[in-house]
Amino acid sequence: MTKPKANLTDSFGRSITYLRLSITDRCNLRCFYCMPQADFNWMEPTEILRFEEIVQLTRVLASLGVKKVRFTGGEPLVRRDVVKLVRDVSSLPGVEETCLTTNGVLLKKMAQELFDAGLRHLNISLDTLRPERFKEVTGRDHFQDVWEGIEKGLDLGFSPVKLNFVMMRGKNDDEIVDFARLTRQYPMDVRFIEFMPIGKHSKWGRNYFFSSDEAVKQITAELGPLNPVKPEAGSGPAELYTLSDGMGRIGFISPLSHRFCSKCNRLRVTADGRLRLCLFSDLEINIRDMLRQGVTDTELAQFFSDIILKKPGRYLSHKKEVPTCERQMSSIGG
Repeated sequence: MTKPKANLTDSFGRSITYLRLSITDRCNLRCFYCMPQADFNWMEPTEILRFEEIVQLTRVLASLGVKKVRFTGGEPLVRRDVVKLVRDVSSLPGVEETCLTTNGVLLKKMAQELFDAGLRHLNISLDTLRPERFKEVTGRDHFQDVWEGIEKGLDLGFSPVKLNFVMMRGKNDDEIVDFARLTRQYPMDVRFIEFMPIGKHSKWGRNYFFSSDEAVKQITAELGPLNPVKPEAGSGPAELYTLSDGMGRIGFISPLSHRFCSKCNRLRVTADGRLRLCLFSDLEINIRDMLRQGVTDTELAQFFSDIILKKPGRYLSHKKEVPTCERQMSSIGG
């Protein structure tokens, strides 16, 4: 074994500073591209990482240089006492950013408590501005709840507030310009994300795929040129731009058309405590059992320092045209 490093660096020289942490597989929406529509079961409560286990693994990773922690799901706001978890993690030495990816349904109700607990960064998944289409995509009639949650987040001073829009040909690609136009009205990031083939029951198909390059053409044709924004240190994979009269920013996340593996700085932990070194790889390492067997912080730090050397340099596609993985996104953590 090598001695644990003060900073996690993989065998390709990438510094690992970002943890995406799923805290539940449960969700109050049924988005057709995220989870099976039938024949699925929620994880048993005993399978889910406990709060004290989440705090321990985050504390250890923060001691190794992880600065940013994002809570995901499922829908993280359905987890009981999530505000307490946000407060506990936000107060850990070394944690500089605590972030939340949410569908926004419960955000208006919980935004003030989350802000008071130390949360500042919000990512809200929203794939349409049309209430009737929202119900079609998500299986639930909650558009107004989500929009009021977005407005509440902006009013309270969350920053950045990001809208995540998954582009799907024939489903919502006719709203790309409408979403880009939001950055003229609100100080938010609107991020256009290519639809990814995740999960053995995924509805992904080449006929649904809409590339970032196509989105750029639509936006510039209607709204004018996009001005590049210089990326910040440790920023995510989005290529950022502004409109000349924009209050916010437009981002493009292009895992299929423009791979960004060389910039990957993240680890993922599923709700049932499996460490994934790459989103598109089904290789998982069970750390839940290690935590429940009483692993010490020192032993856990050694484990992470060793296992990070197995992080692949790029996602593995098994010679297929596009990468795939078996787990559903709702189970991995969005």
